[in-house]
Amino acid sequence: MTALIIHGHFYQPPRENPWTGEIDPEPSAAPYHDWNERIHAECYAPNITNYPHISFNFGPTLLSWLEGKHPDTYQKILDADKLSATARGGHGNAIAQAYGHAILPLCNERDQLTQVLWGLADFRFRFGREAESLWLPETAANDHVLALLIEQGLRYVILAPNQAKGAIDSSKPYLFRHPDGSGRSLAVFFYNGPLARAIAFERALASSKGLVELFIKAAQAGSLVNVATDGETYGHHFKFGDLCLAHALEVEAKTAGFWITNYAEYLDRHPPSQEVEIDNGPDGEGSSWSCVHGVARWSRDCGCHTGGEPGWHQKWRQPLREAFNFLRDDAAMKFESVGAELLSDPWAARNQYIGVILDPEHVRDEFLKRHALDLSEESRVWDLLEMQRSALLMFTSCGWFFSDVAGIETIQVIRYAARVVDLMNRLGLEPPLKRFLEIMAEAKSNRVEKGNGADLFLATYKRGFTTDDAWGNRSASLR
Repeated sequence: MTALIIHGHFYQPPRENPWTGEIDPEPSAAPYHDWNERIHAECYAPNITNYPHISFNFGPTLLSWLEGKHPDTYQKILDADKLSATARGGHGNAIAQAYGHAILPLCNERDQLTQVLWGLADFRFRFGREAESLWLPETAANDHVLALLIEQGLRYVILAPNQAKGAIDSSKPYLFRHPDGSGRSLAVFFYNGPLARAIAFERALASSKGLVELFIKAAQAGSLVNVATDGETYGHHFKFGDLCLAHALEVEAKTAGFWITNYAEYLDRHPPSQEVEIDNGPDGEGSSWSCVHGVARWSRDCGCHTGGEPGWHQKWRQPLREAFNFLRDDAAMKFESVGAELLSDPWAARNQYIGVILDPEHVRDEFLKRHALDLSEESRVWDLLEMQRSALLMFTSCGWFFSDVAGIETIQVIRYAARVVDLMNRLGLEPPLKRFLEIMAEAKSNRVEKGNGADLFLATYKRGFTTDDAWGNRSASLR
């Protein structure tokens, strides 16, 4: 039997106001309060019948929102993983995701590690088992990122076919070896590119019969058909796409003789027999599934964008990333300096802080006992760690993905940068605002009335002040 594996990457960027923890109204999502609510209604809830049949990952911050706002949907996602594990030799359909959906090859090594550790801890907490794989945001990878996954004991990874160095066959897994020569490895599945494009962009979900005919055609190439797309394709991007997928998997694909499985169960029966190297992209920067220029879409004006108007540019991307890198590095230096006075090992504390985020009621006290040097400084410890959490979330990939610096997704990552600055002030650490704003001012909006990144930052930062007088006293010294 030909194996059929459908993977859905279900993800939305964190949308919460960093000061309140709640999502502010998003008028563009009308008639819903915000985009999470709209996509839940169009996709996450309707796909409940599909989760037991497909490989999937959910962004950790999205799962956190679902747990609080739609606990029934959240529980059914967890239940689907348990059902699939029972049916598939102990291998559940769910895999983990790097925590904040940052482009890992563009992160420094310390942030790469925290993003992966937090993603794995979040998965363990929610699904009650160890993850066998971790979804790389935008499938962005280079040798260093894959080596990190091997070091964390992961079994396989899913990449786009263009990320292989040389020609590959998507109907079989490959072996990627750790570049240190130790022989450690993980399996790499390259999804079927033409089939993924047909589903995501070419209306293959218009008919379940037509969809399965595409599966049958792809099956002629080998013993595995595997495809990965955004999970939102099924119902949000394409109305009734969830119903098309459900009928295809539950009826027509089975009738056509497909073995519907997941990657881990498939690996039990078909371990990789051929090694592969991956395309590390220009200057080793990395490759991805949504930028033909490697990972340039998240660092400069490479020509890739979504939305916008004729003549718009994305020159704002480079100064935005440079400004955030500058702020991150300054915050890291201060975290390390002040953290040495408050924590036995600041970076180990940051890596384990995910436990407090996930389950504060049961973890806070034990965390303080393990890491804090002076329990009377508890509030400063939390502010310091929250500063680092916002510094991680300000690199959420959606901030660079679309067409303009004034877009809703970019404003959200700017809010996290503002929260970093706010917490620096609360801790008595002078934020490097002058230089930060100079760099941000180079990130110019395509809409002249929106100004530049510095203007957008200051408008966002103002919301963190309780009175206009307090803001007036502070803003006079910012430029």
